Amino acid sequence: MILDDELRVSTYWLSIRHSNFVIFPPMFSFRLQTVLRLRIAERDERRGELAKALRAAEVLEERRQQVTEELEDNQKLARRLAEPGTANIERIVQTHRYEAILKAGLAQIIAQEKQVAAEVERRRQILTEADRQVRVLEKLEERKREEYQRQEQRQAMKQLDEVATVNFIRQRSERNEEART
Repeated sequence: MILDDELRVSTYWLSIRHSNFVIFPPMFSFRLQTVLRLRIAERDERRGELAKALRAAEVLEERRQQVTEELEDNQKLARRLAEPGTANIERIVQTHRYEAILKAGLAQIIAQEKQVAAEVERRRQILTEADRQVRVLEKLEERKREEYQRQEQRQAMKQLDEVATVNFIRQRSERNEEART
């Protein structure tokens, strides 16, 4: 691939030197552009997966808050039902059963939150690695682009030097001919 680029550049300068029209130099082409695009797509996919996991964590948090509020409301109802003079034994037993169900559900939600938090962290690390891979390729592309531009500038300077030398020699030979005549 490097030889192809060198051939293109040398062909470009050769054609400029030996023609009356301007050919635009070949544009910069990053050899790993396809890999970079794949890495970017993979990173974007990982972002989506992390977003899904974060959304699952939010849903669990909302559900935990709902269950906690229901538990508090149920405990308030149980205290009211246990007040002297209004005690309804069957209703008090129902509230205690419901409280046990809510507590079990809350424990299950907390366990799920821990699992989801671990999954979020795992996906975050995967995203960090995917992002690092993209940055490495982008940095490489930047360095290659700068190298290409420096090479193009060197070639342009070389051409200008060559043109100046040819003009100098031509002017000198013209002056020598004028001096002879």
